Amino acid sequence: MVALWVLDMPQLLILLAAGAGIFLARRWYRDEQRRIAAELARARKAMDQQEAGNIVRLERDPATGVYSPKPH
Repeated sequence: MVALWVLDMPQLLILLAAGAGIFLARRWYRDEQRRIAAELARARKAMDQQEAGNIVRLERDPATGVYSPKPH
């Protein structure tokens, strides 16, 4: 009896399957966005730390007013 009722409503089953598929696709897409954003944030942080280590301090020569790299 239940099987006949299900066969009478294939549109409902198709809509339920499509809805479930859209829900799962949206969830996967959101998780991928978060994963990629976290990976980019880690990469930016690593690049900032690397760039901060390469900063050369400049020292102004009072006689000429020219800036030159400060000796270590």
